[in-house]
Amino acid sequence: MLLFLEQVLNGLQLGFMLFLMAAGLTLVFGIMGLINLAHGSLYMVGAYGAAAVTGLSGSFLLGLAAALLSAGLCGLLLELVALRRLYDRDHLDQVLATFGLILFFNELTKILFGPQPLYLNVPDWLQGTVELIPGAPYPAYRLAVIGVGILVALGLFLLVNRSRLGMLIRAGASNREMVSALGVNIGLLYTLVFGLGAMLAGLAGALVGPLLSVEVGMGEGVLILTFVVIVIGGIGSIKGALVGALLVGLVDTLGRAFLPGLLEWSLSTEAASSLGASLASIAIYLLMALILVWRPQGLFPAQ
Repeated sequence: MLLFLEQVLNGLQLGFMLFLMAAGLTLVFGIMGLINLAHGSLYMVGAYGAAAVTGLSGSFLLGLAAALLSAGLCGLLLELVALRRLYDRDHLDQVLATFGLILFFNELTKILFGPQPLYLNVPDWLQGTVELIPGAPYPAYRLAVIGVGILVALGLFLLVNRSRLGMLIRAGASNREMVSALGVNIGLLYTLVFGLGAMLAGLAGALVGPLLSVEVGMGEGVLILTFVVIVIGGIGSIKGALVGALLVGLVDTLGRAFLPGLLEWSLSTEAASSLGASLASIAIYLLMALILVWRPQGLFPAQ
């Protein structure tokens, strides 16, 4: 039971990490109609920004601020210089252009930081454990990641549904020409939305730094999971991104933890371990397929 609780918390932690990535991407993809494969590169920019500044200053909070700033500025510059020219192009052009940006960012990062990975330690004030229930200590840092994810989800809900900027964002997603005709600077609105999405990706990169190594190309793997989250949740929906991310995080984590053990009831240990690992790897894609059969637009498509 304690192991199950621990794995559920691990799944929630992975889910909220994916939500930070998916929220930014679903804003850009669902509202601006832009397929941005370089979103994973902004995640990498945030991770490197956090690792570099934390290493120089010794302060993880300064590293977090640097991650938000570097990813946000990088995103704004990217939108102004390159991506706004792709809004009216077809999706194939967008995919090719943003794939080229992935290669550019990877090579630029190698030039600036070298090919060796950087390592970011958990801050001293988050290195302990917390006993949510007696006998089940859980790392404080992972709980902090879950807390940050919850705060970001609440903030985005209020921004999108309870603010004037959110009203403009939703209106721009429905009919950008009409919003522009009413005097709203739709170009500035899109730039702000893209910058916000970039900052969320940078925050995710900074938070994952103490859990994984910070290395060139780290954004590509998580980008695939992020697109799975968006497809499951529904394109353009923050609520869908949150639910989809938590589902993917839980299914992936629980599958890897328990499938081999369950299969040992009917198979040899070696066969169960091999088959369980394989099934766990494809579990989230099976989940996506089942949900798309049931709801082709995703669980909570944007209205």
